[in-house]
Amino acid sequence: MPSLAKMTGSLHIHQFYIGKLKAKQEQLFGSDPELAMLLDNVAAVLSEHAEVLAGDIADMECDD
Repeated sequence: MPSLAKMTGSLHIHQFYIGKLKAKQEQLFGSDPELAMLLDNVAAVLSEHAEVLAGDIADMECDD
């Protein structure tokens, strides 16, 4: 099991890339809607994983 610090770092990285994907999706929406939709789907998957990570982090913090 990864350490709490590694999991927290991973969560921050997820959040960073979710923000980058959403910003790029907004830029591309008018010129390339298919790519914009793909980026939205990737951001959604990362968001789901970030929610799981946040839950695992909360569980680990409660155990300490």
